[in-house]
Amino acid sequence: MTLKKTLVCDCNRTMQLDLPALGQALGEPLARHSTLCRREAGAFQQAAQSSDELLVACTQEQRLFTELATQTPAATATVSFVNIRETGGWNARGQVATAKIAALLAIAKRPPPEPVPTVGYRSAGRLLIIGALDHAERAAAMLSDTLAPTLFVLGGSGAQNRAWPVLSGRIERLTGWLGAFELSWSNANPIDLDACTRCNACLAVCPEQAIGLDYQIDMARCTGHRDCVTACGAAAAIDFNRAGRTEVETFDLVLDLRETSAFEQHAPPPGYLRWNGHDPAPLIELRQRVGEFEKPKFFDYRPKLCAHSRNDQVGCHACIDICSAAAISSDKVRQRIVVEPHLCIGCGACSTVCPTGAIGFTWPRATDQGGKLKTLLTTYAQAGGRDPVLLLHSEQRGRQLIEQVGRAAQLRSASGLAANVIPVALWHTLSVGLELWLAAIAMGASRVVVLSTDEEAPDYRVGLDQQMAVAQALLLGLGYGKDRVVQITARSATELDTELTQVARQSLRGPAEAARFAIGNDKRATLEFALDHLIAQAPVRVDTIALPSVGAPFGAIDIDKQACTMCLSCVSACPAAAIADNKEAPQLRFIEKNCVQCGLCASTCPEDAIALVPRLLTTRERQQPRVLNEMAPFSCVRCGEPFGTQKAIETMLGRLVGHSMFQGAALHRLKMCSDCRVIDLYSSDDEARITDL
Repeated sequence: MTLKKTLVCDCNRTMQLDLPALGQALGEPLARHSTLCRREAGAFQQAAQSSDELLVACTQEQRLFTELATQTPAATATVSFVNIRETGGWNARGQVATAKIAALLAIAKRPPPEPVPTVGYRSAGRLLIIGALDHAERAAAMLSDTLAPTLFVLGGSGAQNRAWPVLSGRIERLTGWLGAFELSWSNANPIDLDACTRCNACLAVCPEQAIGLDYQIDMARCTGHRDCVTACGAAAAIDFNRAGRTEVETFDLVLDLRETSAFEQHAPPPGYLRWNGHDPAPLIELRQRVGEFEKPKFFDYRPKLCAHSRNDQVGCHACIDICSAAAISSDKVRQRIVVEPHLCIGCGACSTVCPTGAIGFTWPRATDQGGKLKTLLTTYAQAGGRDPVLLLHSEQRGRQLIEQVGRAAQLRSASGLAANVIPVALWHTLSVGLELWLAAIAMGASRVVVLSTDEEAPDYRVGLDQQMAVAQALLLGLGYGKDRVVQITARSATELDTELTQVARQSLRGPAEAARFAIGNDKRATLEFALDHLIAQAPVRVDTIALPSVGAPFGAIDIDKQACTMCLSCVSACPAAAIADNKEAPQLRFIEKNCVQCGLCASTCPEDAIALVPRLLTTRERQQPRVLNEMAPFSCVRCGEPFGTQKAIETMLGRLVGHSMFQGAALHRLKMCSDCRVIDLYSSDDEARITDL
């Protein structure tokens, strides 16, 4: 039995396919098909019976082929699909994109990524609807057949026929996610909605008209006649002396009818939706959110590598700043970040801006993504392709725009993707960052282009620009030219076609020799491999490349030797072992390769003697320790053993000379090592010892 088989169709001869060349690139013979989804469907059924794995180069008829596979007797093949039509075969330039199509087929034949842990949600359909009474009742009526609504009323008018529970008051806090929302509100309304019969007697007698049909009393308009209390009578639902109280209740889902979202972040929690009263999509989605659900745990966090905090000082907070879902926060007690997996949307932005690789994207992991890029570039080169441009795009909106451009190219109303522009779908465009961009350039890509659409958060584009500025500075400094790594923005197929036309006009060559290293999950190691290769192949030889002050993942530090006392606070603060002392002598040493420019050393230094210097040192000295500062040692006045530096002790004595706690013998003991201080304290009379000395 054939284990793997590829079926390629030229879609009614609308694509120019060099099948012998494609077969050679894939290592298997390819038969020519023109109507695989119609007259030649039997060829698909036969392949499904004789193969374990079947790759069909068509996504247009994916549903049809899937149904055929289930209806074919003895069909055992696992069927997967790849689009070579809009992405490769259809372009207005009339180019034969054999190398690109071979690359697309090759990465589609790769095994799926390793499975990752999952995050679970459980929803019983308890729905909170927030908004004006009439709008909330309308939404509840449309959803109550599958969900259990509770209304939180904010003004408005309506029937309040007790079809659903009704809450009121002032919302204090709404937190949580699908299946675990918590609403906290203060209830200071004199009317008890549970006791109220909705007889409207209070509304009829209120002289200020301070009571609305939502049965909330506007205390700013109420003048205290209390006619409403009398009218309420036996129901006794109105009590102006009732103490305000804070109440808490949990829900599985939230539908917000207000103009302003309850959450400030760009990506609200799963299970929270807003409705304008017209678009049915939010209501449809709510109906589908009852039951148990799973999603991948998109990230992997290694706190030992994290440069966020040390010794109560905060250094790097790039991941917190860029997270559009507010899923990352600072845990000051444990001196680390905390990621709430239920809020994480899997954008990967945190891993892109993380300088150490402490937080990594796992869907897929860097090894899988790196292997995919290596397969793509290697296959493309072996098939005779030149100057490949990687177009990184999202699997949702980005893919839609690319396919729209491809279809327009077939109709000659757009240029389409050039033969050397290879689209690479990502879960999110920010899930791939500096280390993989540079690795792709090192492996032969002439350019890396990231497509942003209207689905990305504004902060993402800022973070992307910052990381690209670093990549541009590195590649430009090494002589590879500008615009090697760029971001393009398109909100329509027309805009994307215009941008891609500009990309096609620029021809850039990659390194003379493509790198062959394997990409691992260690971000810093991948960066080092890529940089080593790019430096070795660089058209220009330079010792130092200045980098942007924001976002640089490596560099040096500058020590003000006049201010530095060699207290070594920076040594204990450094999370990357870039700064070290010397046990043999009072020295401050530095290994530039390890520095992640987190700033913890600078924020920890009590003398403000440290400044960051973002740069890339291309010489071997980058990996070797060098002395930043050294001082004469200070010897204990009692035993003669060195225990500090001359400058540090003198600075300390100068600062404490007037302190009431450090006078006489106490001040003198500061010149002793820790052991001698204890001995001196408990040995003999202080004053006599000072006199002898």
